[in-house]
Amino acid sequence: MFTLRPYDPADAAAWDALVGRSRNGNLLHRRGYMDYHADRFVDRSLVVERGGELVAVFPATIQDRTVTSHGGLTYAGLITSHALRAEATLALFEQIGSHYRALGVERVVYRAVPHVFHAYPAEEDLYALHRVGARLARRDLSSAIALQEPFRFTPGRRRAVGKAKRAGIDLQAGTDLEGFHRLLSEALRKHDAVPTHSLAELRLLQARFPQQIVLHEARRGGALLAGVLVYDFGRVVHTQYLAVSAEGRQLDALSLLLAQLIEDTYASRRHFSFGISTERHGQVLNGGLVAQKEYFGARAVVHDTYEWPLQ
Repeated sequence: MFTLRPYDPADAAAWDALVGRSRNGNLLHRRGYMDYHADRFVDRSLVVERGGELVAVFPATIQDRTVTSHGGLTYAGLITSHALRAEATLALFEQIGSHYRALGVERVVYRAVPHVFHAYPAEEDLYALHRVGARLARRDLSSAIALQEPFRFTPGRRRAVGKAKRAGIDLQAGTDLEGFHRLLSEALRKHDAVPTHSLAELRLLQARFPQQIVLHEARRGGALLAGVLVYDFGRVVHTQYLAVSAEGRQLDALSLLLAQLIEDTYASRRHFSFGISTERHGQVLNGGLVAQKEYFGARAVVHDTYEWPLQ
């Protein structure tokens, strides 16, 4: 018998412990990460217990009459331990629906955790969404390399890596978040965009998770040519941000840095994730962006968003 109740800040340690042993949770779902921007969202997260033990958590926020899992995260959904099986998940979704209906919620927007981030199969939620009448509302295309399976760089990418090696570029773990954020902001400004995280937010998050949020740099003569901010989830590593200067682009510094991360630094991991290449709610594929990832051997992984009507 499972019981469901609203999250309370006193649950934070137990929540994080559940995420740590879950089948589909990672750094993004720990309270220290989720709550860095808690002032922007109204939390409506839920915890699921059996016999006083936490067996699942549901990261969620609310705006107007819509609950989103989660408004400040790329993906979340029901984060589960091995204790939650298929039939129990069906029953739990009915409880979740009843709980939010009682609050006057009209719909749930559910951002499912893509399978490459699962530590163990955990798609009972997708079946439960089907059963409660949810519909696929958005599909974004991401890219990942299966590091333990055969993959290859294109010949052009190999030549770019060789060119960068001959240029005398130094690769290193970095601490210059300010320089990296400035480089990233300059690159995004050309596309009328800004980084999702401010410099202060990145500093805060890295201070909270210094082993999991890691900056890698490519420099020549001390000058920062390219940088990759990696989120290390354990089995999977994700490139949260990539940036390169004009000089770095000419020298193919980012190609060299990514090759080092893929073939050496994180070669023992299961997947190397690059993130999405879609725009306009998934309706437009940025061909140039996805091709850059595919040149390294990455292939498609979808990020699905469901809408679950409650009224």
